Amino acid sequence: MDYSIAPPVTSSANPLTVEDHRRDSAGMTYVYPVVSRRAGGVSVGINLNPNNACNWHCIYCQVPNLVRGGPPPLDLPQMEDELRRLLEDIRNGAFMAERVPADLRVLADMALSGNGEPTSAPEFPRAVAIVAKVLDEYGLAGRVKLRLITNGSLLDRAAVREGIALIGKAGGEVWFKLDGGSQAAIWRINGSRQKPAAVLRRLALCAALCETWVQSCFFALDGNSPGERDIADYLDVLEAAKAEIAGVHLYGLARPSCQAEASRLGRLSSEWLEGLAMRIRACGLTVRVSP
Repeated sequence: MDYSIAPPVTSSANPLTVEDHRRDSAGMTYVYPVVSRRAGGVSVGINLNPNNACNWHCIYCQVPNLVRGGPPPLDLPQMEDELRRLLEDIRNGAFMAERVPADLRVLADMALSGNGEPTSAPEFPRAVAIVAKVLDEYGLAGRVKLRLITNGSLLDRAAVREGIALIGKAGGEVWFKLDGGSQAAIWRINGSRQKPAAVLRRLALCAALCETWVQSCFFALDGNSPGERDIADYLDVLEAAKAEIAGVHLYGLARPSCQAEASRLGRLSSEWLEGLAMRIRACGLTVRVSP
């Protein structure tokens, strides 16, 4: 395949905003650009779940028509072609000028994420290897972060650990989901039956392979902010994991949920999130807050 003559990505669509993370914004199957408040610029997403299937059901998820399950077989050559085409438009085309706010015109990262749990794809390690290769060929290795955004539930699979090890070798990092510190909270928020002990074990496996940050979403439910019991349970898990993780990304709701529970959810104030961040920092952890 001759990538030198690949057509540029159309740049005529509406400008990107932090409130809009649609996966079809570039008209591609696997690759999509977003403006990320947490990454601090343009994040190139690689969607390994184009069928909107996930093994979890987070009540705040912005994916429409979300179903339980895993992805279809991936067309990795198509994924690589889409990635190269978008990179060409970002670096040499009109993409940044036409679609990105002036203060965010920097390529911040490439993130394996999307419309479901990316590590559920059997091709996951091969997809990671392709992204790392493209970063290297474009002279971006070590300058543009390679990230995995995951719920961490599949770390017991050897192929998942293989892919995460490749991310670590490339100097990347993992954002590992943790929204609750008890089995009841994890079920209520994420629709998963896993226990905190299993989360901690998988978190340790992940951190041994690659720099790992915990990412946590907090919100009001039925008009109520999280109670002290839920917060204490959450802090207990962080306390147990603090020697292994790089820190915590704490964030609130920026985009509306597309799940049946959407009407029950509400945003928490910046002050509330900062209050929780102070308690996390008191555990000795670095915290980044995105209200």
